[in-house]
Amino acid sequence: MMKNKKKRSIKMDTMVIHDGYDANQFQGSLTPPIFQTSTFTFESAEQGERRFAGDEDGYIYSRLGNPTVRILEERMAQLENGEAALAFGSGMAAVSAVLIALTKASDHIICSQGIYGCTFGLLSMMKEKYHIHTDFTPMETEEQIRSLVRPETALIYVETPINPTMKLVDLELVVNVAKEYDIPVVVDNTFSSPYLQQPLTIGCDIVIHSATKYIGGHGDVVAGLVVGPKDFLDEVSVTTQKDVGGIISPFDAWLLLRGLKTLPVRLDRHCSNARKITEMLKEHPMVSKVYYPGDPDHPDYPITKKQMKQGGGLVSFEIKGDKQDAQKFLNMLNFIPIAVSLGDAETLIQHPATMTHAVVPEESRLKMGITDQLIRLSVGLEAWEDICDDLKQALDELAKMKNPAY
Repeated sequence: MMKNKKKRSIKMDTMVIHDGYDANQFQGSLTPPIFQTSTFTFESAEQGERRFAGDEDGYIYSRLGNPTVRILEERMAQLENGEAALAFGSGMAAVSAVLIALTKASDHIICSQGIYGCTFGLLSMMKEKYHIHTDFTPMETEEQIRSLVRPETALIYVETPINPTMKLVDLELVVNVAKEYDIPVVVDNTFSSPYLQQPLTIGCDIVIHSATKYIGGHGDVVAGLVVGPKDFLDEVSVTTQKDVGGIISPFDAWLLLRGLKTLPVRLDRHCSNARKITEMLKEHPMVSKVYYPGDPDHPDYPITKKQMKQGGGLVSFEIKGDKQDAQKFLNMLNFIPIAVSLGDAETLIQHPATMTHAVVPEESRLKMGITDQLIRLSVGLEAWEDICDDLKQALDELAKMKNPAY
């Protein structure tokens, strides 16, 4: 199995502000500078030769490394308790780089039952082009996972909480099986961020983030991050990252560094708001089901208590009715925007079956638990009372449309 370093004692609230940056190395600048350059000069031809040969550390070209990006990578490695990190131009660039690095033609992947729609699309493409087959499983027991292991199994890929059903996977359970067969475990930790969940400390090997979400936190950057063992990420950096080219820009790295500074403060508010909104939704007659990992009534709540600090800022719920009723509800909201993505200051709401998971065939989508009635709500930082009022008035209007006597 891959190795990751041990957790440090410094608190995360401090780490998100200070780790990976020494102002003395940058003319005393309190804020990390943006090295907005495509290339770097050499003092001599011989120095250029040494750097390209790997005999001397230093920057060559921003696709191969950049000081601003490096600060972000070092900070994220510390936050996730990993040896190293790599930043990418999108979450899917990060996912693609890891999957390409870990697999070859005719390999096999074990994957959690529900995943992001574009990850599902990528796995489907890999099957079609390279005969890399994926088995999807709820991962509820060790036996479920163990029964799927083959000699050609290259990795186990997990989302938890799962997008958008909010189901959870017990990471310790997955790691127990993976260690038996020396299979790396890759976890998409986007919904939790390192503030709420740290898979590497549980024994997982690689963590992926769509940094567009909670890491950035302000809806103004698209980016991805991978954290894991240095040897593995060194290989990724000189192969799938360098040659495929899904790199992050220095300015986007700077935006992520800025966003990280408020990550704990923001997530505490996201979680607090989500808990209150969950209670309102559970009481409304137009809502048939509510899925929130921090809800004691959630079937996976024991897993939440085991591996997450709080329940997160995402709430999914099902409208009583059909797809048209779900869309009518969305259209009657006053200030909550209909938009994909999550983790922004703004509350965002969307219809997974026709938006984020539209690429997933209906049969597979329903197996994941993504019905036409399912709504995904990314709870923002607004006053929770205002979010609740907007949701409630739209639900009330829908109830009146279906039952004038309401």
